[in-house]
Amino acid sequence: MFEEHEGKSYSVSKVTFGAEPKDEEIYEFILTKYNKLKFVGAIMEKENSYLIKKENPKRLQRKIKRETKEQGIGTKAQVALKEQYENNKLEKKKHTKLQRSIEESEKFKLKQSKRKEKHKGH
Repeated sequence: MFEEHEGKSYSVSKVTFGAEPKDEEIYEFILTKYNKLKFVGAIMEKENSYLIKKENPKRLQRKIKRETKEQGIGTKAQVALKEQYENNKLEKKKHTKLQRSIEESEKFKLKQSKRKEKHKGH
C-alpha cells in the first residue's frame, strides 16, 4: 500500500506483490514502476474542530459516534480504497445498463425489420 500526502490532500495506491515480498523486490518496484502507479482517492483532510473547544463529553461522544457511522471505521487508505471500489462499481453499473439498452434496441429493430419483411409479400 502506497500513500501520498500533498498539502492537505491524501491519496492511496494498492499493489499486490505476493505472499511475502522481499525487500529487494519492493525496492526494485519503487525504482522502476513507482511513477506508473495510479493514486486514487484524493481526500481532503478535515480539521477536528470539536477538539479545539471544550464540549460536553456526552455530546462529544455522540458527535464522534455519528461521524464514525457516516465515515466508517478504518484507516485513510482503507477508506480511499473503499471509495474507489464504490466509484468503479457505479461506473460498471452505468456501462452495463447502457450495453443492455443498446442490445435491447438492436433486438427491437431486428424484430421490426423481420415483421416488415413478412408483410411485404413475394
